[in-house]
Order: sequence, then C-alpha cells, then structure tokens
Amino acid sequence: MTDLSGATSIDTHAPPTCRARLLIVDDSAVMRHMLRRALGAESTFEIAGEASNGRQALDLIEQDVPDAILLDVVMPSMDGLETLVEIRKRHPALPVFLFGTLSGQDDTSTALDALDKGASDYMAKPVAGDPDAIRVMTQALIPRLKALIEAAAPSRNPSRIARTPSCAPLSCAPPTRRGDAPARTPGRPDILVIGSSTGGPSALLDIVCALPANCNVPVLIVQHMPPVFTRQLAERLDSRGVLSVEEATDGVELAAGGVWVAPGNFHMVVERTPTRAVLRLHQGPKEQGCRPAVDVLLRSVAEAYGARTLAVILTGMGHDGLSGCRQLRKARAQIVIQDESTSVVWGMPGAVAREGLHDAMLPLGAIGKDIASRLTTPHIQLVSHSPRTQS
Repeated sequence: MTDLSGATSIDTHAPPTCRARLLIVDDSAVMRHMLRRALGAESTFEIAGEASNGRQALDLIEQDVPDAILLDVVMPSMDGLETLVEIRKRHPALPVFLFGTLSGQDDTSTALDALDKGASDYMAKPVAGDPDAIRVMTQALIPRLKALIEAAAPSRNPSRIARTPSCAPLSCAPPTRRGDAPARTPGRPDILVIGSSTGGPSALLDIVCALPANCNVPVLIVQHMPPVFTRQLAERLDSRGVLSVEEATDGVELAAGGVWVAPGNFHMVVERTPTRAVLRLHQGPKEQGCRPAVDVLLRSVAEAYGARTLAVILTGMGHDGLSGCRQLRKARAQIVIQDESTSVVWGMPGAVAREGLHDAMLPLGAIGKDIASRLTTPHIQLVSHSPRTQS
C-alpha cells in the first residue's frame, strides 16, 4: 500500500517466504523504479516496502524489520547518514546498502563516512540516462546483497533465507593442517600485509589505529576499492593512527613503519633486491574480478619475504587471498584471519579457514593487539620510516 508521501508499507500479513525482503529508501521515484526492476526479477529477493526519506524508513522498519535496506544518501527530512545512525542503534546487524553519487572528492568522503558509521556496503548511483543502468545495477548489486544478507542471517532469522553452497557457514574450530602445508618457522616478521573487501574500511581503521608508533616493519594494504576511494581511504587512515599512511606509488622504497594502500585499478607487488625492497604497480588482468587483488600482492610477498611475512585477511566477499595464503603457508609465513562473528562478510577469511591455512582466527578487536605482539625487531633491518608525532 502506498500513501500520499510516497511510502509503501511493509506487508506484515504476507505469508512466510524464503525470499530476502528488501526495503528501498530513496526520494527519487525514478530510482526506486530502477531498483525494483533491477532486483524484482531476482527469485531470491522480494521488495517488501519503499520509502522516500529516512523518517518514513524508520517507521516502516519498526512495523516489520526487512532482511536488508537499500538507502539513498541525499534525501529531504532525514538523509541517509542520519538514518543509518538510527538504524544501527536499533539494529546493529541489519544489512544496509547505501547509494549515492560519486562525482567528486566530497562524495567519496561521504561514502567513507557511511562505511565508518556502519554501512554494510556502498555503491555509486548510475549516471542519469545511462541505457545500461539496470543491467549494471543488477550485476553489481545482486551478488553483494546476497552475500550481506547471508552473512547476517544467523544473527537475524536463520530459517528465512536458504544458505547456498558458496556461502555455507564454516566451522570456527582450530585449523586442521593440510598435508602439504608445513608448520610455520618461528620468527619475527619483516613485513605485514593486509587484505580486505566488503566491510574492510572500518576494519582497517581498527587495525591501523592499533599499530604501535614503534612498528618496525612496512605495512601493505589491499582493499577492494575503485580509484579515488583508495586515496581517500589512505588519507583517513593516516589521520587516525600514529603511522604515516599513503596511497602507493610505483617505485617507492619500503621502509619500516610506513603504511601503503594499493591504488584502485592497479595491482601492487613487491620487488626485492639484496639491499632494498620497492613497490611496483601494474594493470595486469583482474584476479577474482579484482584489481587490486590480494592474491597478486601475497604471491609477490611470498617470493620476496617468505617465512618473514605476516599476512592478515579481513572481512570480504569472495575468495581473493586464498591462493596467496596457500603460497605463504608453503613458505612457512604467519597468517591471521578475522573470525566470522565480527566479519561483515566471511568470504575471504572463511575461504582461508576452510583449508586450515591460518595460525590464528580472531575477532576484529583482538587482531590489532595480536599483530603488535608479533611485530618486534625485524630479522632484516629496513630503512627507518619515522611515525608522525601526535599533537
């Protein structure tokens, strides 16, 4: 039922369904129509309601909580960020997918603010008049929404959405070592490598802020993000922690205490000589549909540093990082993964857990402390990169 304000109430008398129920929140009737077309044909989704602003959305959510919310950023009465904050107070685990324009630096900053405030994921709205808008939205939205809803299902209503084989829950039991994966060689890491995707920006803030000022190894980060996003992410990480964080550039020499984020649309690898290690960027083929890809970086680090590597795999959709962790495991490197309960999507760390490649599986809040305990004086001294002093 649609009222005069544009809100469509959620039908609380509808018969039980195994389909995921979505609430669309956008002040544009055109965009709501496009979202209905993009998602309505998907058999696992059901459009349960619509709202044209945040206040209407909160009222509808109180009537009946949907399985996921698609939320516009710029709206009258109550915008997307304000609405997100209220949703998170009432429903911490409810998947919220934000939509907004990404035409400039301010829009990108807003997107990172949204992720910081608890948005599950963020996607740019299609360009007005784009004839492929529906197809692009469908291809980009459906797999990400499915992953988010599946990840949230155990904490909401496990019986509502049938689990798919690719998203089947994985046991959090201690790892069972593969026959071809030797026990790691005890040692002090010379490099820290972090891979993340969906939910990663917020998790990375937690990790980077936990790194100590005397961190004496270089830190490399691959976060699945497009260009511009990665530069803003690096700036945000730099402003929050005590270490200097930069978006990586080709040829930069690695230095202890420095943190580099792979730029969007570029793979990042390490080249090492007897006297120094440098970063190289290239635009080789995407891996796991990603560029930058965690696997590309991990393979190069396995070759350059071997057992003196500490790899951390955080929340993210898909399996990027799995093949790289296999190679690191054979090199006797240390591997730490985020646990399922604190991951937005337990795809990437879950894939590593399935094969028992990890040394530790920890909640997000414990990973920073664990990393700090492992990072002591490196076996091979690198160039000092002094952390920024705090005012």
